[in-house]
Amino acid sequence: MKKFLTTFGFWKVVAVAIITAGLYSTYVRFFHGLGASTNLSDKFPWGIWIGFDVLCGVGLAAGGFTLASIVYIFNIKRFEPIIRPTILTAFLGYVLVIVGLMFDLGRPLQIWHAIIMWNPRSVMFEVAWCVMLYTTVLALEFSPVVLERFKMERTIKAVKRISIPLIILGVLLSTLHQSSLGSLFLIVPDKMYPLWYSAYMPVFFYVSAIAAGCAMVIFESFLSSRAFKRGLEMHLLTEIARICVVMLAVLTMMKVVDLADRKVFPLLLVPRFETYMYWAEVLVGIVIPFAILSQRRLRTHTTWIFTGAAFVVAGFVMNRMNIAITALEGWSGTTYFPSITEFMITVMIVTIGFIAFYFIAKYFPVFTHEEGEGEPVPAHAAAAWKRDIDSVNTMMEARN
Repeated sequence: MKKFLTTFGFWKVVAVAIITAGLYSTYVRFFHGLGASTNLSDKFPWGIWIGFDVLCGVGLAAGGFTLASIVYIFNIKRFEPIIRPTILTAFLGYVLVIVGLMFDLGRPLQIWHAIIMWNPRSVMFEVAWCVMLYTTVLALEFSPVVLERFKMERTIKAVKRISIPLIILGVLLSTLHQSSLGSLFLIVPDKMYPLWYSAYMPVFFYVSAIAAGCAMVIFESFLSSRAFKRGLEMHLLTEIARICVVMLAVLTMMKVVDLADRKVFPLLLVPRFETYMYWAEVLVGIVIPFAILSQRRLRTHTTWIFTGAAFVVAGFVMNRMNIAITALEGWSGTTYFPSITEFMITVMIVTIGFIAFYFIAKYFPVFTHEEGEGEPVPAHAAAAWKRDIDSVNTMMEARN
């Protein structure tokens, strides 16, 4: 067995096991229905497939429009070396969100109805159209990578001519549906626990998605450097971390003002499950990463910047899961916990995402950008960054 794991690879064995279990769960879901494959009910119709696969998947892919706007709209070209893997992460994220939604829908084969059966007063209708359009925009934004692989120069030039309008359209679409996901919950003011319900939920969703998207850029860059044995663009990731810190600060101030305005601060001291979960998401997603990433000596260290980004991502996931599940359990009078089938399908979707990223990055020029496209880093600035990073690493090693 040990020889087999060594030859085939431990993580490959784990991936095969996860996908096998996920495919069996897929069979149960589509051939035996939601009732046989989930712990959902008429009282609690939304679970992990909405809370994690959709709400978290869309939010964590926000790094795509954030970095694209920085590079192409604000013309800060030095971030170009990390734009392609970020766009790829966003594109795969949205594709997998659509796949996850297909599992959750009672009649998934009728998903196309939103294209011809318009209901402009529905938030879900707006989200459906924005997700479809933005996924298409991401595919077009990433298409030069595929075209370069097959040396289709003329087509590349044609795509580049429309790249700026595409980026602007992508930013607008992302702004619309990132906030509209929060608008979905505005219709349940009496059903959602007051610590999470707010009239400003669309704004909270948008700001938190930008913070999580920046953290996801750092997270993906770190994993990619390990998987492909390549260096980290620390001078760029450090700046991304600073943006993340600013957005966390903005989000915190907005939430404090909102809690004070709604006079629900006393609920923060009530000993109940919702209170504990709210404090957990604040501690994991805001307090700890802010303490790490706000210090220059820590965010210039590879281990610490990855740790801070991982906490932001984890806190973001906790927030979305709390909104979709924890905040609604009290009203419904039921306790929801995903079935093994729901869990395995979600894990399978995430695993497929990692595998797809690995193979696309391996066989396509994801981690290269055309020479002369970006603004070169000045020699004195690069030397200063290197000295700072080396001095911090030396200091940390001496302390250890």
